[in-house]
This record gives sequence, structure tokens and C-alpha cells, in this order.
Amino acid sequence: MAEMAEALESSRKRSPADETANHRAAAGEDFAGDQTFTDAAASTVTGGNPQRTMQKHVLEHSWTFWFDNPNAKSKQETWGSSIRPVHTFSTVEDFWGLYNNIQPPSQLAVGADFHCFKHGIEPKWEDPVCENGGKWTIVCSREDVDNWWLYTLLAMIGEQFDHCNELCGAVINVRAKLDKISIWTKNAFDEAAQVKRLRPSNPTFLSPLG
Repeated sequence: MAEMAEALESSRKRSPADETANHRAAAGEDFAGDQTFTDAAASTVTGGNPQRTMQKHVLEHSWTFWFDNPNAKSKQETWGSSIRPVHTFSTVEDFWGLYNNIQPPSQLAVGADFHCFKHGIEPKWEDPVCENGGKWTIVCSREDVDNWWLYTLLAMIGEQFDHCNELCGAVINVRAKLDKISIWTKNAFDEAAQVKRLRPSNPTFLSPLG
């Protein structure tokens, strides 16, 4: 886990946006289809040197970003029908390649929901993995939301919680007054156990939340 945390931070400093696919998630844009990139071992980088190969750092799990467009949400017939998968990643470098090229939560349209869930789990309570679960929610100002959301993601995909197998994913809800960040868990029946199990094993990853 310590090695993965170090890889996440070092990859961020290298700004891998030029070495991975560029993706735009403009505010209010509706995404169609799941763009999945899971080349876990290595990829050839062509930026001026076609022979150069970048070794990628594989995450413990693959993760999928989902977006709920506020305009589409207002027209949906059933709850959750407007949520669309955006991108699935399984390496540190692919995560930063996407994150460095999308708008942060503070720039998304009011009413938008942006999710990051383990691949194969839909961000809906009807999903079999989530149906007996619950969520932990914090509210934050627009000035703080970008850092709080980023460090929540880093702690989650970097396996920095004691029992990461209990996690389904996280969501940022962009709202007019205060934004909300929630972590969804698989089991909501034992609150005491959830508090203990979801303690970060590396508290520095959540330092902006303190």
C-alpha cells in the first residue's frame, strides 16, 4: 500500500497527461458509452520517441468514473437512468491521464453528480453489491471541494483504508449552496464496525479533510 501511495503522488508530479489519452468532461456534457482502457502492464509512448516504453503502476482494482448530467437528470423517467459510464482505469498513470484533463467539481454545473466506483459496480442502490450498503457523507464549500474530492479518490484507489473491500465507491454531488462527498459501503448494518474498518491506514492521504 505504501508503494502504491508513493506511485500515486510521484505520477501526479510527472503530469502524465501528455503520455495518456486526453478526455474532456465539460460541464453539462452528456457522456455516451463506457470508454475502457485497462492496459495494465505497459504502454508504448510515441511523444517524439516511439521506442520509449512507460511502465505502468497497476491498481489493486479497476475503477469506473460515472457522470450524471443535470440536464439529462431532469428528464429521466426512473432514478439513475441518466447516469453514464465515462472511463474505466486500472493504473495510476491512466487515472492521472483522465483527471488532469477533466473539469474539477468546482467547475461542474450545479446539480451534476460525478462518481468513481469499483469496476462492475453501478452507483445505484439497486446494484446487488450496494443494496445492503450505506454511505458516509461530508459537506464542503466550493473553495475546498476540489482538494477534498481529489484526496478522497487518492485514498480510495490507493487502498489507504484498513478494509478497502468494504468500499463500493465515492460520489461528489455539486449543489448550489454546499457540495457533498459521499463514500458508499457494502454493509450498513454494523455502524461501529464500519467506523473502525474505514479508518485510513495512511491518514496523510486525507490531510486536506482534517
